[in-house]
Amino acid sequence: MRGKKVTFIGLGVMGYPMAGHLATAGHEVRVYNRTRAKAEQWVGQYQGRLGLTPREAAEGAEIVFICVGNDDDLRSVVYGDQGVLAAMAPGTLLVDHTTASAEVAREIGALAENSQVGFLDAPVSGGQAGAENGVLTVMVGGDPSDFERAQPVILSYARAATLLGPIGSGQLTKMVNQICVTGIVQGLAEGLNFAQKAGLDGAKVVEVLSKGAAQSWQMENRGLTMLKDEFDFGFAVNWMRKDLGICLDECRHNGARLPLIALIDQFYAEVQELGGGRWDTSSLIRLLNGYSTKV
Repeated sequence: MRGKKVTFIGLGVMGYPMAGHLATAGHEVRVYNRTRAKAEQWVGQYQGRLGLTPREAAEGAEIVFICVGNDDDLRSVVYGDQGVLAAMAPGTLLVDHTTASAEVAREIGALAENSQVGFLDAPVSGGQAGAENGVLTVMVGGDPSDFERAQPVILSYARAATLLGPIGSGQLTKMVNQICVTGIVQGLAEGLNFAQKAGLDGAKVVEVLSKGAAQSWQMENRGLTMLKDEFDFGFAVNWMRKDLGICLDECRHNGARLPLIALIDQFYAEVQELGGGRWDTSSLIRLLNGYSTKV
């Protein structure tokens, strides 16, 4: 595959290494970030180019990738005279990796179609480590022909990219992911708290259960750190609450019931009240352990 002219908008903990993998794979990358110093750092590290606005960054690009914080952040870099769509030519492709609402995905998809620009909503799973190691899982909604064009480039930083349906399907699938992960984390927190209260060796419990039906990524990667009360890493509580808010809003529209997620969302609100908004999501165990001192 020949290198393509691509743009990456948003150089946070996910976007920075994702854009880096694109450059390493031989693509010509131009970047934009709201904090210019971060973009300048990236350009110095990967020998890419810098755009001073989303529009400037997107000029001449065959594919524009976005990975920002939420719906409003996404709109701010797509719409308007300085948004990426103002610079994108007919036949080019816009790929959004933001975890956002299905509503904003459909909204941007319609606007992109009016400009004859292809659009894929493509949220990712795998966290910062997955982005750094280039092994993300990408859930995609959009037209099959657009997906076919984008997939080889996406695989520069992902181990799997799957088309799940029309625009919005990627975001809906990411909601399912967050629903499942949240339930697993709460179950793991309760199980490990129970093990501690019962006087068991928590590390040995994690080791043996990881070989059986209770095995999960969360257990293998977060079980021991939960036992050690270590949470200064990983996917932050603030971001999980943002994602769960999207899930809970969507279920009001589609008729799904999320009683467990609504409850755990309130547990995460308690973690935030403790000053733990930036703690890893596995910090749910602190509530069970009676941790009540604000940091």
